[in-house]
Amino acid sequence: MIELSVARFGELLATLGFPFVRILAFIATEPVLGNRTIPARVKVLLALLVAMVVAPTIGPMPKIDPASAAGLLVIAQQILIGVSMGFVARIVVAAAEMAGQLSGLQVGLGFAVFFDPQGSGQTPVVAQFYGLIAILTLLAADGHHVMLTALVQSFQTLPIDSSPVAAAGLRVVVEWAGEIFRAGLMLSMPVVGALLVANVSMGVLTRAAPQLNIFAVGFPVTLGLGFLMLYLSLPLIVPAIEAISQESTVVMIRVLERMRPAP
Repeated sequence: MIELSVARFGELLATLGFPFVRILAFIATEPVLGNRTIPARVKVLLALLVAMVVAPTIGPMPKIDPASAAGLLVIAQQILIGVSMGFVARIVVAAAEMAGQLSGLQVGLGFAVFFDPQGSGQTPVVAQFYGLIAILTLLAADGHHVMLTALVQSFQTLPIDSSPVAAAGLRVVVEWAGEIFRAGLMLSMPVVGALLVANVSMGVLTRAAPQLNIFAVGFPVTLGLGFLMLYLSLPLIVPAIEAISQESTVVMIRVLERMRPAP
């Protein structure tokens, strides 16, 4: 009777534990729910709740003891899948923060930095502002629900199995990381382009009027024009972030499809 109870407990642990590991890895790296201001206990409870809802719909689990060597390999595989999906989602906020850093440096606010608890370091205030806009845009566009839906569907696209995942999926994740620079430059282009024209104009003005103190005039003009362009470009940033978020969902599905083991 005791052996039957232990076997049943191991089966229940595998049924709930393997999905829980993937879900928790995704929540820990995802930009909205994975924020460091959210307590770890809340993340664990949320992952457990989602796992309890998802587990009955997944289907039969591999009959592997989670404490065995094969079980540990399956757990490591689920962590890799969850982290890969969360990393793809985090690129959206990282691209916005990259745009904020580029804009802040051009405006002349590179010295205005604050401690960022999310990155555990000093971050320019403009980058934090863009990052908050990205997170609020994801929440307003129901992006966190879309990501959780993609996570739940991942168990159908890439079921829990003892077979190793293909490395082609990781290649897609690495290629998607380049979106940080492309999207970051695209989002910061209105500010960077306007300030580039302003700096060239002040350079021509200095050549035409050498007696003009460019240091006394240039910084206020650059700062004022930079704030003006930041304000005018806000309506354009939100749709761009929504488009990047939708593209990240497509990339998640592509990553899962490329991770499928070879038949």
